[in-house]
Amino acid sequence: MGVGGPTFGKISEVTSNSQADFLPVDSQATRVQDRLGEFQDSDGVPAIVVLESPETITPAQQGEIRSAAESLKDVPGVLEVSPPIPSEDGRAAEVVALVDSAADTGDTVEQLRDELAGTTPEGLTAAVTGPAGRVADLSAAFAGIDGLLLGVALIAVLVILVVVYRSPVLPFLVLLTSVAALCGAILAVYALAQDGVIDLSGQTQGIMSIVVIGAATDYGLLYTARFREALHRTDSRWEATRTAWKGTVPAVLASGTTVVAGLLCLLFSQLTSNRGVGPATALGVVFAVLAGLTLLPALLAIFGRVALWPRTPRVTENPESHEQAVNPEEHKGLWPAVARLVDRRSRAVWIVCTVLLGGAALGATQLDAGGVPQSDFVLGKSEARDGLATIERHFPGGSGDPVYVLAPRQDAQEVARTLAEQDDVATVAFTAKDSPSGTLPYPAPQAGPFAGVEPTDSNGDVLLQATLTHASDSEEAQETVQRLRAELAPVSPDAAVGGTTAVQVDTVAASEHDRALIIPLILVVILVILMVLLRSILMPVLLILTTVLSFGAALGLATGVFQLAGINQADPTVPLFSFVFLVALGIDYNIFLMSRVREEVTTVGHRAGVLAGLVTTGGVITSAGIVLAATFAALAVLPILFLVQLAVIVVIGVLLDTILVRSLLVPALALDIGPRSWWPSRVGTPGRHRAGGGAQR
Repeated sequence: MGVGGPTFGKISEVTSNSQADFLPVDSQATRVQDRLGEFQDSDGVPAIVVLESPETITPAQQGEIRSAAESLKDVPGVLEVSPPIPSEDGRAAEVVALVDSAADTGDTVEQLRDELAGTTPEGLTAAVTGPAGRVADLSAAFAGIDGLLLGVALIAVLVILVVVYRSPVLPFLVLLTSVAALCGAILAVYALAQDGVIDLSGQTQGIMSIVVIGAATDYGLLYTARFREALHRTDSRWEATRTAWKGTVPAVLASGTTVVAGLLCLLFSQLTSNRGVGPATALGVVFAVLAGLTLLPALLAIFGRVALWPRTPRVTENPESHEQAVNPEEHKGLWPAVARLVDRRSRAVWIVCTVLLGGAALGATQLDAGGVPQSDFVLGKSEARDGLATIERHFPGGSGDPVYVLAPRQDAQEVARTLAEQDDVATVAFTAKDSPSGTLPYPAPQAGPFAGVEPTDSNGDVLLQATLTHASDSEEAQETVQRLRAELAPVSPDAAVGGTTAVQVDTVAASEHDRALIIPLILVVILVILMVLLRSILMPVLLILTTVLSFGAALGLATGVFQLAGINQADPTVPLFSFVFLVALGIDYNIFLMSRVREEVTTVGHRAGVLAGLVTTGGVITSAGIVLAATFAALAVLPILFLVQLAVIVVIGVLLDTILVRSLLVPALALDIGPRSWWPSRVGTPGRHRAGGGAQR
């Protein structure tokens, strides 16, 4: 912790919040982005300053606007500032400030806003928007990821642990283990990102922190339950540690292996940001496993029964918890009651659960996961979003943030003509370094300051700028870019369409590709691992099907929540990441359950073994699910649409997994199918278990 702790505040230094940084290298938007510097004197990110007046701007105010624009040149990180461009209605003006891409865009934009606060003419309002403004707002929203998010998650986990254990010592030992795991993970991920091995976005840090805290706490709960159980059988804390460790290792290693394998499937993503989430969170789970199997056992071995005070376990010949598990019909309590219900009405239970989950899953068809305007990424107040609305009121929507088209010089005029013919294109211009404005309008004027100006040529290519009538991050603008690409293909096969809108189009396309590839891949990988772990074919198939059904239900219920909250539009990565975490982490609880069931089945037979596994793991798995749900719920404290939607889906899914699927659906299926559920293994069949077996079905 002493080594990894200081890295918490530094990891933001190796993250990026720009979508363009994560696109595939062969995408059109990336091809254009990589060559923009060849056509411009300054390689910067445009920050669009828009000033608005309720009435026509006076000549005196125009002079003040020019002075305000000049003052922006002195802001550190600003490369150049354009002269003010008045709107046709005379009530607004626009200034484009290029922000150095090598500088901290968020800091530079904040300084621009501070400067405008003191120089904006009286009676006018000013806002900084455009690509730089959106990045700044997103960076500000992620600012709480180091302190606020982690603090809320840890407090939530601590409260739950205190309620579960009713101990003043044990919750802090478990929490200490989780924080130690996170420190190790942060240190490792920071080193990889610093060396350029993985790309990190702001959301990766938050997701990794939540996954590590949740997984490490879950493993801690599992080990603590085994340790408490062992203390009922021996006076020696060292013997109890050995017994608990041997009983916990198989389940935790199986769980960790499954989660890591599922997360590493993200390495097949086209988006490098997704590829970064995979190994980053997988490393976090590895540290969670290590901490859960080393640090926590050591701490509990040192503290012994004191850690469990005041509910200190005493040695008994036949521990009540295990007696309840083997013979639930003879005991009171929640989990014996659940076991009795599942035992007596197994077929009715799994049919009702399946119908309920299937009905809820139908709601998932109403989720609009085709992409979100970049200006809507941040929830609540956003100056960039407000500024974009101002631009749309007075200028062409794409003003200051054009579509760039890279085309061979010989195709330039035909490409320009094709662009100009589009109804959604307001203006077309060539990039021209010799022009006073840096551009050459199309069609080119024959006289005036543009006379004799030629488009800038770089390696036989020219760069065109097309200003769209719609906002650059709108659905209409994305449709225009897709149409432009289709119409330019026969005109100039080597032409590439880039810019902010094209980045969004290519990001959505890559996300949809990832979703179609990675979801089936994860299912296959986890299915194979479960077959190896459980030495069965049918049982893993059942577990996968129940987990997928649970995911569908979670997505359907969450869609209803989004519709009520007015945030039903989602990025394509929302279903993907929700699936990754719900299946990879949700399968944990089935592994915890079925590994214990298999252990019991070999001793007492199939029916009694299933019921014993349900009763002995009921409390700890439910507690683990509540902890994981609470940690993911903490993501909602950050005003980021993606994280809020992810939090809602995962919280609903985890609770469904722990309360409905693991407690009712899976045990009921196992009981109804009988020992055949372990096929082709013969475990649990009559005569295959050791002495002390129960009745078979």
